[in-house]
Amino acid sequence: MPTDQHAHGLSVSEEVIVDACGDLRLPEMGVIEQLWETDPIAPDDVSAAAAAAVESLSFADVPDGGEVALGVGSRGIANLGAIVAGVVDALEDAGYEPFVFPAMGSHGGATAQGQTEMLNELGVSEASVGCEIRSSMEVVEVGRTPDRDVPVVADANAASADAILPINRVKPHTDFDGTVESGLSKMLVIGMGKQRGAKIAHEWAVDWSFRRMIPEITEQLLDSLPIVGGVAIVEDQHDDTTLIEGVPPSGFLDREKELLELAYDVMPTLPFDELDVVVFDRQGKDVSGQGMDTNVIGRRPFSINEPAPERPEIKRIYTRGLTETTHGNAMGVGSADVVHESIAAEIDAPTTLINALTASTIRGVKLPPVVETDRAGLIAALSTIGVVDPETVRVLRAGDTMHLHRLYASTALVEAARGRDDLRVVEEPSPIEFDDGQFRAPSLRERPR
Repeated sequence: MPTDQHAHGLSVSEEVIVDACGDLRLPEMGVIEQLWETDPIAPDDVSAAAAAAVESLSFADVPDGGEVALGVGSRGIANLGAIVAGVVDALEDAGYEPFVFPAMGSHGGATAQGQTEMLNELGVSEASVGCEIRSSMEVVEVGRTPDRDVPVVADANAASADAILPINRVKPHTDFDGTVESGLSKMLVIGMGKQRGAKIAHEWAVDWSFRRMIPEITEQLLDSLPIVGGVAIVEDQHDDTTLIEGVPPSGFLDREKELLELAYDVMPTLPFDELDVVVFDRQGKDVSGQGMDTNVIGRRPFSINEPAPERPEIKRIYTRGLTETTHGNAMGVGSADVVHESIAAEIDAPTTLINALTASTIRGVKLPPVVETDRAGLIAALSTIGVVDPETVRVLRAGDTMHLHRLYASTALVEAARGRDDLRVVEEPSPIEFDDGQFRAPSLRERPR
């Protein structure tokens, strides 16, 4: 794993960790697999499904040849380029002029160019989706909330269009629980509000709470702007597209609530509620808005006035690295108890802090203790949970919080898996092997693609 002088200044060597904790006998690890029944949309059919979602919506109030602003910008959505291209094709076939605008709050370094580059990395470029991208951080005020007099702002390009159509995945949010969480409404309120709107929303959420704010402002935006609906996406446990649906303005919040319930049913989770140590090979904004999905780890230490999920209970989390596409944004790193020095080496401090300041979650970017090697990280985690028996300790290792199909599991968890219909033992436990203190076993692939 990469390192640099900055990381060395923070990193504690394996020798120091072993001297302090003792040379613990580590558990043997096998491989288990979660058995899920899924019904994904075939990749070749995704664009057609997106087009059908658009065709289900009414454009009666949009003039012939009118401009339709497509809000796009959430990371980690499977088949996003194909979905946007399908939407563009359907609109052009109907005689409209679509364009994409980044609806991602402050992401991309809160610059127009940065947001265009982010869209490109998500598979959304003018060449790939077949329409213009208009990226700007300029917003216009479209109203104020009735009780608190909070300004409601929207992307200036979107607000001037004849119609607005957000495209987003509906899923549980990492910071709060509500009838609507991450999805179409949040994209309208925060993503379309750019950096200014995102900052306003997160500041007011401290007292108002997102669960009440987002529905109220969504209704105001639906009344104030020509929003013709949204294209909602739901993904299954394998991160495959399982539903694409056009959601009309009438019943907008009610239908998103129903889709959120579906998303909760099919989201991947850890298969055990009580764990001693969980190792994640990576975290990043493309995995979750908080780097590690709080709904998976059962921790929400950085949210204000929002309770943590009831389960699972994890005593220690060790995180090994950042994803490449997070570009150094280590938002949520504070959820870990110990991190590998590669994280310290790869952090882009300005990008991470801008995200934290905008989201009012600066505790989420506190850097945990940094260790030189995986062996040091595992020993540090195990040595702080009490007396450890390698035969009974409950340890999991996963790629990240979004990819939980196959997992490394300690002997106790492998034995527990044998008696469950939803789990399968793939490999029997064997001693953990290291190369210069780093895990020799690679990160597990989800499944053959």
